[in-house]
Amino acid sequence: MRNLLVSVADSDGGKQPGSRKIPFSDVVITGTRNNFWGRKWRTIDIQVALWVTFVHVLALFAPFTFTWDAFSVAFIGYLLTGLVGITLSYHRLLAHHSLKLPKWLEYTCVYFGVLAAQRDPIFWVSMHRYHHQFVDSNKDTHSPINGFWFSHMGWLFDSGYILEKYKERKNVEDLKKQPFYMFIRKTYMWHIIGCGAVLYAWGGFPYFVWGLGVRTIWVYHLTFLVNSACHIWGNQVWNTGDLSRNNWWVAVLTFGEGWHNNHHAFENSARHGLEWWQLDVSWYIIRFLEIIGLATNVKVPSEAQKLKKSIFTSDNTFK
Repeated sequence: MRNLLVSVADSDGGKQPGSRKIPFSDVVITGTRNNFWGRKWRTIDIQVALWVTFVHVLALFAPFTFTWDAFSVAFIGYLLTGLVGITLSYHRLLAHHSLKLPKWLEYTCVYFGVLAAQRDPIFWVSMHRYHHQFVDSNKDTHSPINGFWFSHMGWLFDSGYILEKYKERKNVEDLKKQPFYMFIRKTYMWHIIGCGAVLYAWGGFPYFVWGLGVRTIWVYHLTFLVNSACHIWGNQVWNTGDLSRNNWWVAVLTFGEGWHNNHHAFENSARHGLEWWQLDVSWYIIRFLEIIGLATNVKVPSEAQKLKKSIFTSDNTFK
């Protein structure tokens, strides 16, 4: 289906001085946030930048340290931290309450998300909830209206932007009430360091390179593509009033997260691939957990909700 959305930026005219479109899209960059120069770099920004640089440099050793065992460690880590940790747990379970799991299983799955090195659950969930609250506005945490780079990675190094937009982050009180999440928040980096130490002790430098470096940046960029590519390239099938798109190739790599227009239309849904042909591995796992009685309160959109959000009316004309 062709793209049906008029860019949010275009709705404001799209003619601001210096505005430009992101290539191969109708998304107009209207923000003026400086990614590198002309802003204050806080200590946390430098720390994040050093860490991200470190894991990317570490991954450069991959061709020289390849073994099938090391590759297997990275692939299994991708499944555990990306699929179980970020997609299923951080996103659908914690950020949107799309399902419930027994606490022992919730904490186990979430811990794999901690090892994805995308910050602690309280921070991650807070930023994601603000993204939905202010999606593709000048208060969005990572909208491409500030450019592809900002939506993909640049916002991670700009804590000043977050402080300006959200001075008091009170949208994660449900997590702050739980000692497990407060403990992870206070000890977060030690878990990442411990993961690296275990990998090195287990398989030496090859496991360290593949299990920490390659795996981490692979899951990083797949997660970031949901924030960037899925608000720039793809199709819209639901009337969401934002830039969210369904992007099939991102969906394949991210276990269903790329059906992003579906997600923004029904953000509390545990199922993102709403059509039978829309691959959504995370949903298959959730459905399995529901069948065996471990997942409860699993949310999916009703037909009435779908009709309300549909771009088409019953006579197949545009709304």
